Amino acid sequence: MAVFLLLKRRHFLCHTRLQFRPPTDDNRNVTSTSFYQEPQAAVPFRPGALVIVTLTSPREKYWGAILHLSGEGLSLRGIDVSSFDDLASQIKNGEPFTSGVIFFPMHRLERMELDLPEGNILSLSQRFAQKTGKDPAPLLVSEFLHNSGEISSGENQR
Repeated sequence: MAVFLLLKRRHFLCHTRLQFRPPTDDNRNVTSTSFYQEPQAAVPFRPGALVIVTLTSPREKYWGAILHLSGEGLSLRGIDVSSFDDLASQIKNGEPFTSGVIFFPMHRLERMELDLPEGNILSLSQRFAQKTGKDPAPLLVSEFLHNSGEISSGENQR
């Protein structure tokens, strides 16, 4: 009788474990994958991104690369949009690249947009590359973001 009760108890425990097994992988060597994955947030305004910034008080527009963006403000290496053609001409003529690093407090930022083409209209980055034959991103960020892997490996780093 004791053997019968032991076997019955063992049978009951086996079924209990199978019925109420915690949700884990069936095959511990193969990781489970879900068909639904949390969407990853895109971070378009990250360090190294080329942007056009519109400021208030006084109203100004700047083109450049984001060095740092926080609740306090924006650090940008770039130029006033009105000086864009002059800078492109300087670079084309072989003069050294000179661009300031500027901090704008957040209360001055009215708008910030990625420097992207719109239809047949070239972006400022594309216009810069077309006029100078150089990619503006490495020129703008190489001195400041080279440790973070933001620039391509083909560019000279200091």
